[in-house]
Amino acid sequence: MPMNPVVQAVVKAITRLQPDVAESYADQRRVEDAAGRLTIADPRCRIDEMTCTAPDGFPIPLRVFTPLDIDFSLKSGLHVNEDHRGTILYLHGGGWANGDVEFYSDACMRTALKLERRVIAVDYRRSPEHRFPAALEDSYAVAKALFAGELIRDADPEHIVLMGDSAGGNLTAGVSLLARERGDFAPRTQILLYPLVYNDHSETTLFDSVRDNGSDYILTRQAIVDYIELYLRTPEDFHDSRFAPLIASSLADMPRTLVVTAEYDPLRDEGEAFAARLDTEGNEVVCVRMTDGVHGYFLYPSVLSLVRDTYRIIANFLDDDPLPEGDAPWLPLLGIA
Repeated sequence: MPMNPVVQAVVKAITRLQPDVAESYADQRRVEDAAGRLTIADPRCRIDEMTCTAPDGFPIPLRVFTPLDIDFSLKSGLHVNEDHRGTILYLHGGGWANGDVEFYSDACMRTALKLERRVIAVDYRRSPEHRFPAALEDSYAVAKALFAGELIRDADPEHIVLMGDSAGGNLTAGVSLLARERGDFAPRTQILLYPLVYNDHSETTLFDSVRDNGSDYILTRQAIVDYIELYLRTPEDFHDSRFAPLIASSLADMPRTLVVTAEYDPLRDEGEAFAARLDTEGNEVVCVRMTDGVHGYFLYPSVLSLVRDTYRIIANFLDDDPLPEGDAPWLPLLGIA
């Protein structure tokens, strides 16, 4: 359906003001760092810092968000207990060059509280200082340690969810593929929010959404190309399924998967094609397109319907929480009636 003309004009204007990725990623980091420092802690969520050692000895920073049950009475005083149904390993977006746990703290804290799960955010090494597959291997090392009980002893592998948005969704799918290949652990569940999963974002790509949504909706086709150029080391990496999971020869035996796409995102069609392949190859898949959504909307304030409805869909996927009756503000493509 067409976007509201006023909203579309604003989005287009914002898109036109964005600087060139290759020249501005460092400036964007500084802006994001400043924004991250403005995050207001919620007393219902405890925040802890820890590290996980990568195979090369690098201490990967992690931030853990634990939802709390706070009970107070005059008779018994204040009692604070951890209150969660499991653990989410969250891999942030930002084109592998931007984003970090500081910038994502508000979203991770909100996710912990709304989904009643402990969230572990990974500050993987970013490009262009650390190119492919550094971010993926950092993410894999943390996931491996988490499933082995080396990070948090009470993390039940049956209730660990891999989750990521955009480039983080790319890394999430990559971690699942590597886990299948290496056999170190077996993720049961993954959630991919508007992920990048394909390697061709040229004007002649297979996917119409790259052309239709690639110039006026915040994330541009050229920005995608620029981020990929900052990330990959060699032309051979372009054809590596660890970078582009959709080109993997097989997507069988993957985790139960939720893919959420955005209507006006250039990455929309490849995310939906990835979900379709997972389904065709025998996996349990839910795929939903968010009406009027643009790339990156999950970081918007939770009072907005797009964000609120996304949490409803995730809660339905994870816990069978009922969805609102009537006309849904999303398009169910797979797995939701």
